[in-house]
Amino acid sequence: MGILTAIFTLQARLSKVKISPKKMQRLLNFYPPYLGAGVKITHISNDWSELHVSMVLRWYNRNIVGTHFGGSLYSMIDPHLMLLLMQRLGKNYWIWDKAADIEFVKAAKTKVTSIIKISNAQIEDIVTQTNAGEKYFPEFDVEIRDEENDIVVRVKKTLYVKRKKPS
Repeated sequence: MGILTAIFTLQARLSKVKISPKKMQRLLNFYPPYLGAGVKITHISNDWSELHVSMVLRWYNRNIVGTHFGGSLYSMIDPHLMLLLMQRLGKNYWIWDKAADIEFVKAAKTKVTSIIKISNAQIEDIVTQTNAGEKYFPEFDVEIRDEENDIVVRVKKTLYVKRKKPS
């Protein structure tokens, strides 16, 4: 089975499963890469519009100079926009991560957090742009902040969204 076939199969299965935000939070917190990086999901709103994530600096997620490892910083926000959109838009859409542009602003040694949000206006825009079956590449800005509320990382995520053909 090719990688694309496996991905399409997994997304099709996930889109059919009804899962509560609390269950998703528990699943993500036991996801092995997150356990290994020290990433913790602390909140998912009941309407799937907001997710909070944090990471404490540990010996296993710090880099050679003693600050948060860049790969762990990116991993803490990587899949969440796609997962939130999948829940908000439902099974009639293909949703994929397409691209990311990451800017490391400040090194951090303290706990870092991010609040990832998808507004109703963004959902309306996506629905409008994809209504005729066209693919759309919405962009989302996400920040990771330290305990002093200083920006540590800025990420611009681009997603691929396309309405599925009625079957």
